[in-house]
This record gives sequence, structure tokens and C-alpha cells, in this order.
Amino acid sequence: MADDNPTPAPPFALVSELESRWRPLTRDERVTAGVLLEDASDKIMTDCPLWAQASPATLRRVTCQMVKRAMLNADQAGVSQGTQTANGFSESLSYSNPDGDLYLTKSEKRSLGVGVQRMWSIDLKFNVSK
Repeated sequence: MADDNPTPAPPFALVSELESRWRPLTRDERVTAGVLLEDASDKIMTDCPLWAQASPATLRRVTCQMVKRAMLNADQAGVSQGTQTANGFSESLSYSNPDGDLYLTKSEKRSLGVGVQRMWSIDLKFNVSK
């Protein structure tokens, strides 16, 4: 009997799938995206012990979201705040992910089965024999 839901192999998404969710990438960006998709898949497997129970669609979606966040500020690496002034006008910016880190949001962790709280109890009574 064949397995109906085989465990997906990393990377969990292709560069073309990232592009279809975001925008066309340049040749250099495609190379970077390929590496980041592998890294994001590895991070999911490392940080989310139940990752194999997630659907392939969930793994693909979360992997693409992680890589998109990492690539959004690629040209501004290390910048946490910036200001530009010209002809009396100024613009102030701060970047949500200035170092291009790969990370999982709370929502993504929930999708991957991380942080799901289960009820439990501890018996505070203990019996000490004399």
C-alpha cells in the first residue's frame, strides 16, 4: 500500500513558487532565494518537531513567507533606522528585519504545530513517610 501523505523533502518550496507568491526575481535573487529556501526548510525542521505532520501546502507557504521576509530588506542589511532630507522634505524609515534573518511568526509556528498548549496538571500533594 502506498503512503498517501509522504513526508516532503526539503527544500519545501521552489524559487518559482516564491516568485508566484511575491514577484519575479532577478538572476542573482533567484540564486539567493534558492539558498534561503533550503535554509528556511532546515530551520523549520530544526525548530518545529512536528513539521512532518504539516501538509506540503503549509510547509511551502511558511517557507516562502520566511524567505520573502528575509529578502525584503536585502539592500539595507544592518540598517535599523534611516532618514532622508531634501528641499525641506524628510522621510524616516525603520526596517522590520534589517539583517534579513529567517524567522517564524507565532501564526506560522501554530500552523506547524509549535506552541500548541495542552492542559496538564501537577499533583502538589506528596506523601512523606515518617
